This record gives sequence, structure tokens and C-alpha cells, in this order.
Amino acid sequence: MQVNNEIYSRRGHAWWDDDEGEFATIRFFINPVRFGYFRRILEKESDGRPAFRTVLDVGCGGGLLSEEFARAGYEVTGVDPAWPSIEAAREHAAAGGLQIDYRSAAGEQLPFGGGSFDIVLCCDVLEHVEEVGRVIAEIARVLKPGGIFCFDTINRTFRSWVAVIKIMQDWPSTAFAEPNSHVWKKFIRPAELSDLLARHGLVQRDIRGIAPHGNPIGIWLNFNRRVRGRISYRELGRRLGLCESVDTSASYMGYAVKGMNERMEPAAS
Repeated sequence: MQVNNEIYSRRGHAWWDDDEGEFATIRFFINPVRFGYFRRILEKESDGRPAFRTVLDVGCGGGLLSEEFARAGYEVTGVDPAWPSIEAAREHAAAGGLQIDYRSAAGEQLPFGGGSFDIVLCCDVLEHVEEVGRVIAEIARVLKPGGIFCFDTINRTFRSWVAVIKIMQDWPSTAFAEPNSHVWKKFIRPAELSDLLARHGLVQRDIRGIAPHGNPIGIWLNFNRRVRGRISYRELGRRLGLCESVDTSASYMGYAVKGMNERMEPAAS
């Protein structure tokens, strides 16, 4: 079964639409958590060293994460294979007075020389590509020695099957995403990703889960309220209250460093 990546071209204009569920949920649920985490670890890693300045956002979509880094003062380049998403990103950045270099390109073949960037981001992407190892290899190639790779993706567990596949895609009472927006078999266990990173000279330093507050019944009820138009996606995100967690069983994020010798403890599966 193939992931339905065509939506990023067909609906790429809607990345900043508050009512476009597949994009609004990233914007309101995930983006605040992961950017806060990434900014904190970058501050820690740059302590006593020259500041990291240049950022490449691989699979940038409409620029949700690129804009956060640009507003924080980084020099940002964003790439995505879906041209309509790139157009939406450029238009939104221009409207906000942000200088971001957006280009149409795929993670499997990045149009940059080796060692071009201090930081590479790859978020909500690895579970969508056909060759994860090839994308990781390209990210490692364009990172400077000592550079930071920041990522998030989805774990391949029963919990992610229920949350991402059934609740968000399949069940009419809660679903907002198109069929096959995600495919469970494409999800990546933390240990699998750790092995891929190590093969390409990226030493994983940390993994953190992204998890909601509340019990499963309350979460289901709030998704149902959104489907019935009782609450907005922004309000749904507030009620879910996603935050950093030790629970990596659904969504997780982390970072790795290029060209370092030490290794972290093996990742949980």
C-alpha cells in the first residue's frame, strides 16, 4: 500500500488554512511542541561553541517549521517535492516579511554541496518516503561536521495504528484525513531509526515522545466534536494538550550529531 502523498500537491495551497485538518493539526498540535524542544536542544548543543546559523528544512511543506526558525533568527532554506506547497510557503513567508529560500526538491536528492548546513530538519517526512535510508544519507551529506539533525516521525505500534490510522483516517466518527495519508507499515520504530542514523555517521543524542493529556475516551470525544463542527482544530489542539513525554509509543522526536564519537543508550522500540 502506497502513502497518499499526492495531497501535498492537490491541496498544497491550504497549509495555512485553519480548517484544513491534515495541515491544521500539524500547525496547532505538533509544531509548538517540537519547535520548543528543538530550540532548547540547539541552545544546549551550541553552549561554548560558535552559534548554529544555517538551517535546511527537508520536506518543508507550507513552511510551518521553517517560519518558526526564521522568526528565531536562523538563515532558513526549505525544500519540498510538491510545488504547490512551495508556492504556499513562499507566499506566506513574503506576507509575513520573512526571508526564507524555498526550492522544489526531494529529500532523496538534495541540491546542495556536502557540509552546507549547520542544522537539518526532517519532520513529518520520514514516514512518507520510499527510501528512508537514502534520505538519511543525503541529510548526513549536507550537514557540516558537528551539525545537528532534528527529526520527528511516528512509531510503528498498536497505539499509533489506533491513533493515526483508525481515529484520524478510518473511523467516520473521528476521521479528518484522507485515506492512506499515512500507512502503518511505513512508520518507523526508534531502534530502526537509530540504526539508520549510525550507518550514516549521525550519533543519536536524544529521543522524546509527543503525547496528549487526558484519557482515550476523552480524546475520542474531542475528535468527534471536531468532526461534528462543535470545536475548531485550534480548540481541539488546546484540549489534547500535546507535550514532550517519555512515552514514544505514538509520535516521537529527537536529534543526532554528525561526526561525534559517543553514542546514547539504545533507543526503546
